[in-house]
Amino acid sequence: MRFDKALIVFRKDWKEIRRSSQVILPIIVLPLIISVLLPVIIFTLSNMTGQVGTVPGGVGDIVRILPGNVKNEIIGMDDQQVIVYIMSVYLFAPFLLIIPLMASSIISSDSFAGEKERKTIEALLATPLSDSELLMGKILVSFVPTMVVTIGSLFVYSTIVDVLAYAMFNGRLLLPNLLWIMLAFGVAPTVALAGIGLTVMISSRVRGFREAQQISVVLLLPIMAIVFGQITGAIFLGPLLVGVLIGVFAVVDVMLFYLSVKVFQREEILSKLV
Repeated sequence: MRFDKALIVFRKDWKEIRRSSQVILPIIVLPLIISVLLPVIIFTLSNMTGQVGTVPGGVGDIVRILPGNVKNEIIGMDDQQVIVYIMSVYLFAPFLLIIPLMASSIISSDSFAGEKERKTIEALLATPLSDSELLMGKILVSFVPTMVVTIGSLFVYSTIVDVLAYAMFNGRLLLPNLLWIMLAFGVAPTVALAGIGLTVMISSRVRGFREAQQISVVLLLPIMAIVFGQITGAIFLGPLLVGVLIGVFAVVDVMLFYLSVKVFQREEILSKLV
């Protein structure tokens, strides 16, 4: 496989994707909602805590589900500080993973399925590029914008949290910490690649962009399980668990890429277009 040939597909697809509002708008709006709205929710709840002196269920109920190392981190904090610290640093951390998964799925759903709708798939499949070069180009055009948006969202979220919490924590910056860095630069890329690999396979089989996108939504279920597990206290993300997730998704990524190359059949795709 020649990487320069894959870049040809990348450049071609990017020119088409950036002109598509049904692709660009969701990958801009969703990260803004998560990176801006979540800090607003956090500090709204913390202000309620400061006014009434407690929160529904009590801060003690929240503290009881925390692992020992996190309990040590909040020693000496008042109720308002505990709410801000736990929610901004830990409870809302899995929401960052929704961004690469959804963004990559939206873009990759437009790969082969979008080509079919635009009637450009025949010309693409007639090129002398190998199957792996075609697939690599499709993966890159989904992966690169996804990671730009994800890292940008981390920067926006961290900046808003640090600015709003600056006075409350006497100038201490809460984010980014090790957990968020590992999520953004470790889990997010591997999650995005897993989503891209599976969605590209799906979009090469279905007829349209929306059909591919609807099927790929199922990929959100494992991430939502982590989100709800974190909120309920069933699991708690830490460096060890995050490291395990990175390893698992890395293995899945390799398997999906080779499977994508194996099941990709140009003749079969062309026959379905007739």
